[in-house]
Amino acid sequence: MKREESLKRQAWVQYRSWSRVSSGVLLSVMGAVQYGTSTGFSKIVPHLDAQELRPYLHQVMATFSKTGKEVVMVVDRSGMHRAHQLDAPLEHYHSKLRFHFLPAHCGPHLNPIEGFWRVMKDAIGAGRCFANLHLLSQRTRQVLMAHQERPMYAFHW
Repeated sequence: MKREESLKRQAWVQYRSWSRVSSGVLLSVMGAVQYGTSTGFSKIVPHLDAQELRPYLHQVMATFSKTGKEVVMVVDRSGMHRAHQLDAPLEHYHSKLRFHFLPAHCGPHLNPIEGFWRVMKDAIGAGRCFANLHLLSQRTRQVLMAHQERPMYAFHW
């Protein structure tokens, strides 16, 4: 198994600009699922970190601030969600945006995005190799766009 992983990583050497090639993470998607409607909001990013989360929060708020209600993002306890780089956006949207932290390892029954990621990975082709990063990115975009038209993961309370 380790040999297979090593061969996969060697195939991606030409994409060194994606800094996480050595750890096997080649494409990152951040997203949220709206409770009740199963509407997904996602963004493909080169690195999954707090720096990339900041503009994503602005996009989410641009979508939901029109309702006039407080936006509560249910998040896990990853370091990305607790980073100090998020202090400025959270302060900017004071009383309009709030993070609700879940207990560790709570799964899709409390965190619907986890179920969405599972279904999305299956739809993309879990365990399947792509000839290059562009094809993987293209397939990921197709699956995300298909979800916008026809939700593949329905979450309801």
